[in-house]
Amino acid sequence: MLVINIFVYETIKTGFLKQQKKDALIKANIISDSISVTLKKEDVELTDINLDIQLKEISTKLDGRILIIDSKKKVIYDSFNDLRDAVIDQKEVVRALDGEAMVSEYILDKYKNTLYTSVPLTKNGKIAGVVLLSVSLLEHYITINSIRNSLILISLIVLILITFITLKIATAISEPIKRLTQAMQNAAHGKLNENVSITGSDEISQLAKAYNFMNTKLSQIEKQRREFVANVSHELKTPLSSMKLLSESLLIQPNVEVEIYKEFLMDIDSEMDRLNKIIENLLNMVDMDEEKLHLDYKLTYVNYLLEKVVNSIKPLANEKNIKIILNQWEKIQIYLDQDKIHQALTNIIHNAVKYTESSGKVEVSLFRRGQYAVIKISDNGIGIAEENIPYIFERFYRVDSARSRQTGGSGLGLAISHQIISLHQGMIEIESKVNEGTTFYVKLPMEYMLGEKD
Repeated sequence: MLVINIFVYETIKTGFLKQQKKDALIKANIISDSISVTLKKEDVELTDINLDIQLKEISTKLDGRILIIDSKKKVIYDSFNDLRDAVIDQKEVVRALDGEAMVSEYILDKYKNTLYTSVPLTKNGKIAGVVLLSVSLLEHYITINSIRNSLILISLIVLILITFITLKIATAISEPIKRLTQAMQNAAHGKLNENVSITGSDEISQLAKAYNFMNTKLSQIEKQRREFVANVSHELKTPLSSMKLLSESLLIQPNVEVEIYKEFLMDIDSEMDRLNKIIENLLNMVDMDEEKLHLDYKLTYVNYLLEKVVNSIKPLANEKNIKIILNQWEKIQIYLDQDKIHQALTNIIHNAVKYTESSGKVEVSLFRRGQYAVIKISDNGIGIAEENIPYIFERFYRVDSARSRQTGGSGLGLAISHQIISLHQGMIEIESKVNEGTTFYVKLPMEYMLGEKD
């Protein structure tokens, strides 16, 4: 703004002075031409003309001082009558006597800014003298300075307005950023339940919405993690406590029969298998997180694979008096990792049996639909509430923690199954109603898989 003010001020000043110099030069030439015409017409010398009469009218109209100087630099006319007969050796006079018109600006003690304009007087082509015109620029500078002061005032007002608006805008921008930064710092210290309330549709509000969404997801993950740690701790503690109790029972009894030893050892072995299963699931999840999972594709009869899975789960179903029905309307052969798909299907069918009440039914069907081989697993068990379905494949997620603890669930089975099916470029869909049952659709592509095949 300072540069703009200086530029505007200098432009106005330069243009104004340029016009004043031009006007002064025109006036001086008019006087020179008038006197030159008289000299030529009357054929007299410059000193013989009655300049008082000739310049009286001009001097009254001209806001300045008129000096007529002869060729010897002597003043023969002064409209102020102060310098008559004085010799003036100003450069303007010397230049004019050499035939050059000149305009100069001076700062005088009495008249302040003053414009000197000199033009030659000619008679018959020869220089007979000089017209020296002195014009005060004081009023003009007062006008120019008034414009400058107005510019400064306007600039100050604009500067204040700009400062006020800038501070408002800066506050409007920085305050949400401060709140967002503070919320992020709190989140870094473990406070994941703080959302940032920023209204609007600009980039910062969108960033706040993204942060709130991320914070909500992190809170959910943290909650699930805590529940998982608690559940796994319980699951690990239960078999360990059982094994400790069984072993202590054997140790404190002096005489124990071999049959009792065998029975207790079988129970201990069963608890160890349970521990091993939990640890195996945890390791599988870690491998998938670190992308270490290797798929060994082989051409596989899905029918045969399903039979193996169903047969492995039938003992559990028989214990609960649950009927497992296997429907195979088509023979389907595709490339897949047999062990991993076996694990994924086992988790899903095992869940179906586990969450179906006694005397219930689980139906497993295999058929072709478009480009997919579809494995449908449906039960008439307890079902899943609609609000829980979107999270059912998230790791550590369990719909009913108390029921899952009773049934031995850790919340990893479906997450592992979903990951395995996704790695096979397939998908899992789910339909469920509370107290009516649940249906899973496992879809595997029929064409050769992209990836490694043996």
